[in-house]
Amino acid sequence: MNHHSSLRLPAGGTDLDRARPLSFTFLGRRLQGFAGDSLASALLASGQRVLARSFKYHRPRGLWGFGPEEPNAILDVRFADGRHDPNARATLVPLEDGMAVGTVHGWPSAQRDLYGFVDRLHPLIPAGFYYKTFMRPSWHLFEPRIRKMAGLGVVPDQGETLQRAQRHAQVPLVVVGAGPAGLAAARAAALAGLEVMLVDDQPRPGGQLLTDPVAIDGQPGDEWVAAVTAELAAHVKVTLLPATTALGIFDHGLLVLAERRRLPHGFAPERLWKVRAGQVILATGAIERPLVFPDNDRPGVMSAFAARSYLARHGVLAGRHPVVLTGNAAGRRTAEFLAAAGAEPVIVDLRPDSPPHPEIPTHVGAVVTAVHGRRGVTGVRVEPLAGGPAIDIACDLVAVAGGWTPTLHLHMHAGGRLRFEDAIDAFVPEGPAGTIRAVGAANGAFATADCLAQGHRAGLAAAGADLALPAPVAEPEPAWTQAVWRKLDRPKARQWVDYQNDVTAKDIELAAQENFVSVEHLKRYTTLGMATDQGKTSNLNGLALLAQRLDRPVAEVGTTTFRPPYTPVPLAGVAGSRQGSLLSPLRLLPAHREHERQGAVFEDYGGWWRPAFYPRGGEGRQAAIEREVLATRSGVALFDGSPLGKIEVMGRDAGSFLDRLYYHRLSDLKPGRIRYVFLLTEHGKVYDDGVVARLAEDHFLLSPSSSHAAGVHAIVEEWRQTGWPELEVIATNVTTAWATYAVTGPKARRVVERLNLPVDLSAASLPHMGFCETELAGVPLRIARVSFTGELSFELSVPAAYGPALYRRLEELGAPDGMVPLGSEALLVLRAEKGYVLVGRDTDGNTEPQDLGFTAPLRTKQHDFVGRRSLQRAASREAGRLELVGLRNTVPDEPIPTGAHMFIRDEAGNRKSRGYVTSAYRSPTLGQPIALAILADGKALQAQGAEVDLFHLDRTYRARVVSPVFYDPAGERLRG
Repeated sequence: MNHHSSLRLPAGGTDLDRARPLSFTFLGRRLQGFAGDSLASALLASGQRVLARSFKYHRPRGLWGFGPEEPNAILDVRFADGRHDPNARATLVPLEDGMAVGTVHGWPSAQRDLYGFVDRLHPLIPAGFYYKTFMRPSWHLFEPRIRKMAGLGVVPDQGETLQRAQRHAQVPLVVVGAGPAGLAAARAAALAGLEVMLVDDQPRPGGQLLTDPVAIDGQPGDEWVAAVTAELAAHVKVTLLPATTALGIFDHGLLVLAERRRLPHGFAPERLWKVRAGQVILATGAIERPLVFPDNDRPGVMSAFAARSYLARHGVLAGRHPVVLTGNAAGRRTAEFLAAAGAEPVIVDLRPDSPPHPEIPTHVGAVVTAVHGRRGVTGVRVEPLAGGPAIDIACDLVAVAGGWTPTLHLHMHAGGRLRFEDAIDAFVPEGPAGTIRAVGAANGAFATADCLAQGHRAGLAAAGADLALPAPVAEPEPAWTQAVWRKLDRPKARQWVDYQNDVTAKDIELAAQENFVSVEHLKRYTTLGMATDQGKTSNLNGLALLAQRLDRPVAEVGTTTFRPPYTPVPLAGVAGSRQGSLLSPLRLLPAHREHERQGAVFEDYGGWWRPAFYPRGGEGRQAAIEREVLATRSGVALFDGSPLGKIEVMGRDAGSFLDRLYYHRLSDLKPGRIRYVFLLTEHGKVYDDGVVARLAEDHFLLSPSSSHAAGVHAIVEEWRQTGWPELEVIATNVTTAWATYAVTGPKARRVVERLNLPVDLSAASLPHMGFCETELAGVPLRIARVSFTGELSFELSVPAAYGPALYRRLEELGAPDGMVPLGSEALLVLRAEKGYVLVGRDTDGNTEPQDLGFTAPLRTKQHDFVGRRSLQRAASREAGRLELVGLRNTVPDEPIPTGAHMFIRDEAGNRKSRGYVTSAYRSPTLGQPIALAILADGKALQAQGAEVDLFHLDRTYRARVVSPVFYDPAGERLRG
């Protein structure tokens, strides 16, 4: 039977604005639509039947559904504003003028696919054939070609430059779904005084009422929807989010939404919402499930609800000679709708006791046993279930009403449980999932009256109100009896269960035969319900067929895991503005402009844009670094240490908490003193080193390294909240709240004394590792006597807003002594001369405290701490551990490169690494190259004064193992 080139009716379509025609192309052919069309409805109206090829067998596929359940019509869409969606679900894409639409699976296109021959090979490639066929000689020989054939869409080489927005919100109640149940719930909660956010994935609220206008409170359903929507839109406590899909529910009430908007040029229409919901009402409705019968995947086999929806909302008659295959009242309603629009339907009713329709030809107790027409339905074969002669019926559409499956994905994301309801042949929620409850069709209530009643009660309950507010009342409807999912006994015919992944009833039989009888094993062996579909149309049919094969109840077989997102979301939408320079924004120092004024060369250090060095008079990098090092050793330098971590830990149990957290003991630290500490992982590995100052009995200041500040704070919070919640402790990361400047060098004290502070800065009053708090011109000032250079140092910290002023003041006061600005590169040389460790550079993922020479706390600390048990393993004491040492090259002035490996030769003469160089510099202070390394049995080699061979980039070096402290080993200079 010929399929008409246009199926658009001259009138009708509640979603359409026929005064606004739109033009688009499909595979280069120009087509027409209207504002209000979806891409799917426009293609259907234009008579396009083959929209895709199936994933595995490359079979022609057409439109099946109306919303997010659509498994077939995934297209490549290029928009007029430059956007590109390589995996657009046609049912969810609003039609726009100038769209260029192509297919994504099939070459050169889905309509003329040269890979279509694969379908003829289907006996050779059943379920699980990947696992059996391509393992020998190697999967990697076949992988490139298989991936090329299996892909859905091609990601463009150049990413979009459109701005993608994200929003955060905290709402007492989120209602997902704006059908009758959702509208009733939102209205009841709002009238009870609760703030509500109403989310729906369709552009207009109303859900099924937009397709089946059941009368409510004495008015047509669509008019009731319009009235309630206007009431909610005018309510100050209601936020309406149409065209917004709830992608998933995560821990602590986090609901992630994807909103599709129409925005000015330069902005992407997708906006991601992250909503913290106090309560959630799921009015997500139900999805009409297919029936399993031979050749049920032909283009032109469509959901009966979809056929009704395209007719009611878009004025598209999906077929002029339809066959409606049904087992419930929904199918008969579809036939009546199509007949009223001028079609000539035939009903095939699976129920043997169902009376024939008085006006439409009806075959009772019969089923479709074959669908004719490869590239589109041209007819069907119908046979009585009780036996008898078959008849062929010419048709251009098979509308399938297989019953309804509650949409439970979000309920399952939230950890909800299910039970099987025999009365409706479907799984329904087994009560609420915490503060999340399902209502209406999502709860197994398919009658509009029941949906309204459940939604109304849930809205009032969420608000905690007992108002005498009458619930909306709907007119009676025919009973929505449920599906017949059982497959026919047709051994040679393929009966499709999962359209997206090409899973047949025979594949499920094969999985059961090979003992893949767990539903999770079935899913992976056959790919049933995987990928973007997540079982929306296929899951229950597949589980029921497995249950039938095993002769077990469906409830006993159970369900697979539904994973977010509910529908695919562009990764660019997830990233939002976190792209380009905003992917990991470089943070600027409070005194950034002061460093610019001094001609600093900036580089990225742990996410901070910091001065690397300050060239003077045409100096090169190395010359500037050496000048800064020598100036620090002989005079005084000013270093901006604002990124150093600052985490305040307070509370009655702060000392006990830090004892448990750190390798070193801190409860005995006196106020006004500082201690060097290690923070370990649970495996006993060094995560960070730093210092801790005690400000008061119940107040500590943690100062981790700059790059670990956020990580240390996260560890502190994790142990505070989950490890020892009984301790009275709070922790606050104040790193960015304070600006810190180190005045360092032999002349440091005289510079700081010029500030005329009301505290004694002498070594007796404020010794090395001492701390005090005071004020400078009324501004809080913290002073710490710590040094990362090995010289006398004062770290001065003020609130960040006063940082630039303090920096300028210190510059002025240091000018008489020739104070120089100190960059990060010179600081790295200074600390290496002193043997100070840079965790992450001079350590690896296996470094433990004893490898760095710190063993006392493990011997003397009496109570437990994080990582202690791991340090007591035999592996922590065995020979051959990589230990920190220093290296001096036996060839003067020849630098040892960072990364060079110490090696020995095995019996075959091959080099075997026994450690490597972690830091290497030319020391201006010592006038020779130095290096730090972690070597196997390093301390023993150091004690022997051994010489070792090092290998790097085809060169061999020889170096003597020495102490890692090259400068002032007694530490006299830093005490001042």
